[in-house]
Amino acid sequence: MTNIIITGCSTGIGLATAKYLKERFVKVYPTARDAQDVEMLKSLGFEDTMLLDVTDPTQISQAIKTVMAKEGHIDVWFNNAGFGQAGAVEDITTETLKSQFETNVFGLHECTRQVIPIMREQGYGKIIQHSSVLGIVSLFGRGAYNASKYAIEGLSDTLRLELLGTDISVSLLNTGPISSDFRKTAMKKLRANVDIEHSFFSSRYTKSLEGKSKKVPFNEEATSVAAVVHKIILAKKPKPRYYITKATYLLGYIKRIVSTSILDKLLIKIG
Repeated sequence: MTNIIITGCSTGIGLATAKYLKERFVKVYPTARDAQDVEMLKSLGFEDTMLLDVTDPTQISQAIKTVMAKEGHIDVWFNNAGFGQAGAVEDITTETLKSQFETNVFGLHECTRQVIPIMREQGYGKIIQHSSVLGIVSLFGRGAYNASKYAIEGLSDTLRLELLGTDISVSLLNTGPISSDFRKTAMKKLRANVDIEHSFFSSRYTKSLEGKSKKVPFNEEATSVAAVVHKIILAKKPKPRYYITKATYLLGYIKRIVSTSILDKLLIKIG
């Protein structure tokens, strides 16, 4: 039976993917950074749930050791954990930007670098990196998150070159708008880390916090991502990149055919 370790399974895409794969007889090792979420996952029937904060290298090592002791191999690693820090570039401090990168980039990198030796030793493996449509294009007020996803793209594209000649694949998921708690978390981070009252964009932030911002079209359920992860598991040779939601396909295509100035005019309306 194929096994997979998934980071960030407390809610949203991680939780939906764990459930989806379990129903399809994949051996799932879901992880969460908070003990209460680990217990929640166990109550859902995930007996092999593990505590894993991706910013803690020791917890990453322990998760790997636990799975290796039980299975003797790790077939798939899904770097799903992450969050979005909202706020204009001029309004977020360097410390806030570092915090965004600690989870979305450095945590992902540490998980990846720790699992690669295992996969090299066993001679195969699949690494799935959760990027975003915002790793392709950028939206207003999402500078920290945009930057983190662009970084994931660069790391993963390079890693793919470095793994040529092996049976270890690296696949990027460029997800568009998906139903989850992502926006709610982003708004919490906005309140916590941005001086909204004294910002040039104060009125715009207020509208966002009141839910008056324009809704992004083409929203899909988290199972859309889960289905692609399952497709990668089944694939003999997974693709390096998977677009998920019509929004990703549309914006990815538009970026290829129009000038940067025209793209900016379009993206400012979306953001």
